[in-house]
Amino acid sequence: MSLKEHLYELRYRLGLAMLVIAVGAIFGFIWFQVRLGPIPSLGDILTGPYCQPDLEKYRAKITNDGTCALLQTEPFEIFLVQLQVGTAAGAVLLSPLWLYQIWAFITPGLYQKERKFARMFVSAGALLFVAGAVLAYLVVPQGLKVLLGFGGDNWVTALTGSKYINFVITMLFIFGVSFLLPLVVVMLNRAGVLSYERLSKWRRGLLMGLFVFAAIATPGTDPISMVVLALALSVLFEMAIQISRVHDKRKAKLRAAEGLDELDDDEAAPFNYVASDADGNDPGEKAIASEPSKRVNYDDAT
Repeated sequence: MSLKEHLYELRYRLGLAMLVIAVGAIFGFIWFQVRLGPIPSLGDILTGPYCQPDLEKYRAKITNDGTCALLQTEPFEIFLVQLQVGTAAGAVLLSPLWLYQIWAFITPGLYQKERKFARMFVSAGALLFVAGAVLAYLVVPQGLKVLLGFGGDNWVTALTGSKYINFVITMLFIFGVSFLLPLVVVMLNRAGVLSYERLSKWRRGLLMGLFVFAAIATPGTDPISMVVLALALSVLFEMAIQISRVHDKRKAKLRAAEGLDELDDDEAAPFNYVASDADGNDPGEKAIASEPSKRVNYDDAT
């Protein structure tokens, strides 16, 4: 494809991706206040941690019947919150569709092996992000209990909708992104940048850095969310280190089988490279198999 055709293809794929996100935003905006059968509304899901019975003594009763509710202190505040949350939820739910458009644009330039690793890392990254977001949702009530309990019985809390929703979304995003850090370590090990030997030497420093990162990253500044994030990252980083150990051990066996470790520094390694097409196949195999080998007589040629 020419550069102009690539630009047309990019515009087409981005247009489809934006259309999918727009449809998801409309769906999320409606879902914010409407239940989908047994599935609660998006607003109920987000206010669930704040409306737990354990926090009832810390909340101000701002409704006539005493039900849990958030404050709106500015005109159209709840509309903007509903639009923001609905767009984010719709983009996440329909992410396979708009991510496919990006994948369809990039994949023609990748080899078969590169496609395989890309699919593997993208799938693992999506699962880790969801796991981190779910863990954050479970930690938010405990963090709120600590934060709202500092004033004792002399204080009651009436959170505004925008600030509370921003707090919850920030927690979900930080936990989700943090869970991707061990995956980055595995990718760097696969690329030969970080070895297991180096990671094992840095283990204590990495664990200390994870606790410092958790203390800085958590927006609630409560000890519970910080400790939970640090411990979860420590477990994931240890798993990444062990995966790197298995990979380096397998790589060392392959090098030993090929005799690469026995070569001198000035000796050339055996290297047999054949160009392949986008599917990982050798384009010259069929030609070599179908045509008899021809030997050129350089004496006659001269």
